[in-house]
Amino acid sequence: MKRDCHYHPGDPAKWHCADCQLHYCSSCMPDADPLRQHGLCPHCTRPLKYLGAASEVQPFWTRLPAFFRYPFSRDPLTVILVCTLVPLFLTPNLVGLAVSFMLLLALFKYTYAVIRRTADGHMTPPPLSEAYSGSGFAIVLKQAVVFLAMVAATAFATYSLGYLAGLLVMAFAVLALPASIMVLAMEQSVRAAINPMNLALLISRIGWHYFLLYVFLVLLTIASAEAQSFAWSHLDPLIANPLAGFLNSAYTLILFHMLGYLLFEYQEELGFASDLQDENEALPARDRSRGVDADIDMNLKDGRYSRVSAILEETLKRDPHNPVRLAQLFRLCEARNDTDALTRHHVKLMRWMAGERKSKELTSLLDTLENASPDFQLQDPELMVACAEMLFHQGELKRVLQLLKDFHKRFEGSDQIGPAYLLVARTLANGFGQWDKAKSYLKFVQKTCPEPGTQELATLYLQQVDQAQPLKAPKASFGPIDEAGQIGEGRGTQEARSF
Repeated sequence: MKRDCHYHPGDPAKWHCADCQLHYCSSCMPDADPLRQHGLCPHCTRPLKYLGAASEVQPFWTRLPAFFRYPFSRDPLTVILVCTLVPLFLTPNLVGLAVSFMLLLALFKYTYAVIRRTADGHMTPPPLSEAYSGSGFAIVLKQAVVFLAMVAATAFATYSLGYLAGLLVMAFAVLALPASIMVLAMEQSVRAAINPMNLALLISRIGWHYFLLYVFLVLLTIASAEAQSFAWSHLDPLIANPLAGFLNSAYTLILFHMLGYLLFEYQEELGFASDLQDENEALPARDRSRGVDADIDMNLKDGRYSRVSAILEETLKRDPHNPVRLAQLFRLCEARNDTDALTRHHVKLMRWMAGERKSKELTSLLDTLENASPDFQLQDPELMVACAEMLFHQGELKRVLQLLKDFHKRFEGSDQIGPAYLLVARTLANGFGQWDKAKSYLKFVQKTCPEPGTQELATLYLQQVDQAQPLKAPKASFGPIDEAGQIGEGRGTQEARSF
């Protein structure tokens, strides 16, 4: 039965919590272990039931082309050719008959391996060794016993209860034969494969799909018989016999692959769980961040925003510079108008914004913090300069001046005074044309900031101020600025003059 994930409608469920009555997809449960079929509910922490591919497997009739291609893969085709062609070269004596019989056993042994492998989620055929290894031939003998038991039951019913009863028993045996093959392949038990209650229960759990498959199998049997009859009637026996054997073997593999797929399709109803294996042999390494993403996603969809905030804060304690988590925390706090959280985390949020050049987010955060507390001021001089630099390049000139106001008084002796006031000078000169004010800041830098690089820039900028030229460094220090260092010219002039 197809079930969708509670949190991701449209995605097939892989896990189910009987207590919470919730279904989860693989994205919700990245920390669960599908190989061991172990996972804990993220809500109640109780063990989950693994559903395997029960919710995403396609109905068998949509895969008919794949069923017909199945025998022509390398391994099954080799089995068919060996079992078909080798007997042609054997002499009709006791040894030849024994070898032919063993090849027939190998073919049927391989078909039961097909059922088990398909039911386990492998859509590729079993390896060649499954046919010719020394073990596993008992399953073929058990199937012979099952056939004999069905014939004996029909004869006994006819002899003891009459012709009609025998006919009914034979009809049930024929109808239940595919179910009996499936039970024998999975349980390896003759008793289970001939138990009418087992067979009736299997058929009832699969439902009408079983009867649809039965019709396909009947049609396939008729088609195979007609093809073999045509070969015998119209072709030379040297060609007709191996061709008929080839067709019969290919038909048998198709039939058993379809039976295995039906088990795989109805695994939940039949009480086991398996997943598509061939596409997932190499499982990715566990990534803790995927579990955090899943927890955040589920709690957001449940409306538990405080829980999401707690998850993000806990994650950032372990990894305080994680850009993904910082972005998520900022968006969540903004959506909730959580100024307390923004105030607590503003330093690391601003470092992330400065590093990622998130000027719009920085402006929004500063507005929020200043509205919440008009006296708000950054206390980290290096971060303040980095933020002011980014705002300068984005044309937020008034904000630059506000941010760096009285910088030397607040951070006396800081090595960031020079970079801060060089930036103020560029803002006043390039943005507002206030050359005198810019010159005052530059002379202050020359007087109080002895760092060689700072002194050189201050001297260069003073020469440019004297000629009323835009202030520009020898090399562009930031991409969006043009070679002349022009930015936002004229913007906010009135505000700057009153600053």
